[in-house]
Amino acid sequence: MINIHLIAAARPNFMKVAPLYHELKKTDWANPMLVHTGQHYDHNMSDAILQDLKVPAPDFHLGVGSGSHAEQTGNVMIAYEKICLEHRPDWIVVVGDVNSTAACAMVGAKLWIPVVHLEAGLRSRDRSMPEEINRLVTDAIADVLWTPSADGDENLLAEGVSADKIDRIGNIMIDSFEMLHETIEASNSREDLGLSRGDYAMVTLHRPSNVDAAESLEPIVDALLGAARDLPVVFVAHPRTIKGLERFGLKDRLAAGKNIKLLEPLPYVQFMNLVVGARLVITDSGGLQEETTYLGIPCLTLRENTERPITVTMGTNKLVNAGTLDENLQAILTGDWPAGARPPLWDGKTAERAVAALKRRSES
Repeated sequence: MINIHLIAAARPNFMKVAPLYHELKKTDWANPMLVHTGQHYDHNMSDAILQDLKVPAPDFHLGVGSGSHAEQTGNVMIAYEKICLEHRPDWIVVVGDVNSTAACAMVGAKLWIPVVHLEAGLRSRDRSMPEEINRLVTDAIADVLWTPSADGDENLLAEGVSADKIDRIGNIMIDSFEMLHETIEASNSREDLGLSRGDYAMVTLHRPSNVDAAESLEPIVDALLGAARDLPVVFVAHPRTIKGLERFGLKDRLAAGKNIKLLEPLPYVQFMNLVVGARLVITDSGGLQEETTYLGIPCLTLRENTERPITVTMGTNKLVNAGTLDENLQAILTGDWPAGARPPLWDGKTAERAVAALKRRSES
């Protein structure tokens, strides 16, 4: 049996490793083991995800916790190296772009353990974003790069990555969604909040550039209060966002909005029930840019750039700021928005292609 470590640190990581875990468990040659670094820990954003996705408790829990970028990266490396020395895997699969991704990739590279990067090749070309540094570092040292779309291949080739390291497998987040699609539709989240399908805006925000300074967060809050004049707004607030709202005295103003519902983080199934029923989504999340493109839901991304440009060129996504939010909201409400299309291989079968690619490389 081939031992494969699947590294997860934050909610999107669990979403990406779950389909891969289940597909590997079906084989007679692979033994997948889940490694939870503990970089981000919240019951609604970790344990509940594992339950929803029917993934067992992690085989290894590093318990790293919060800290500066250097502290997190260093502590993950120290803790994970010990795991690898005691329980050396045959492969390490890292996902996404959090600090744990780069940290575990470096441990693998220095111990001569083959590393696979799931969701490789994404680029925002904004090096002020910590995630972009993590992507660059991870892709530079990984042995195998699993990309979600053609632009990922192009980015890697332009950086000098050998073509024989690249496997385009598609978008594994869609696998997670499809795996739970019926459960998501059966959830009562919308009903419990008194919302009608297609008649409200869904909002999520968490990036430091949006929520860590009053000068960036206050105009967004004002724009959301303006949006609430046209339709109900459901704001599912990340813990970091709630802290920012409280710190800058904006939480009460937002909560007092007559047409705004301010919620704490929700488990994936309940959260996605709100997403699939939304008229539009306002976010700075990478994953939601993809999911809304797949679902054909208009998405307004409060960022200057995106590492997922295919959601703009092919999908239903557009980059906006607080100043242009209202005009784009009105365009959506009047039907002046592109229908978009699903990119190739965003079909719910990405984990199958990933396992086939890994088997081929393991046998070569």
